[in-house]
Amino acid sequence: MKIGELSRRTGVNTHQLRYYEAQGLLEAERATNGYREYDETAILRVKQIRHLLAAGLSSEDIAYLLPCAIGEEPELIGCPELLAAMRERLGKLDEQLDRIMRSRTALAGYIEAAEQTGKKTYELFA
Repeated sequence: MKIGELSRRTGVNTHQLRYYEAQGLLEAERATNGYREYDETAILRVKQIRHLLAAGLSSEDIAYLLPCAIGEEPELIGCPELLAAMRERLGKLDEQLDRIMRSRTALAGYIEAAEQTGKKTYELFA
C-alpha cells in the first residue's frame, strides 16, 4: 500500500509516517517510481508506535523497544535491557512530575497571598 492508504487506515498523517520512517521505526520499500510501499504489517507497527508515544516514550526509546513488541497495544517482552530502559524513562517522568508539583504549589501560594493582600486597601492604589 502507498503512504496515503497507510495514513487513511491508521489515522496518522503522512508527514508523521515519514518521520517514523526517518527515525527507523517504520520500513517501506521503494517502487520503481520512488513511491513508498508498505506491507500489511505496517498498520500494526504504526498502531504500536502510537501507543508507545502515548505512554510518553521518545522515538529513540521506541526504536529500542519495537523488536520486543507483540500486538497492537503492544505487549512487551520483559528482557532485562528493555526493563532497564523503561525504568529509566519512568524515573525521568517521576522527576518531571515532581518539578511540576513544586511549581504548582508555589504558584498556588502566590495566588493565595495575592488574594489576601488584594482584600486590603492601600493608599497608593486608593
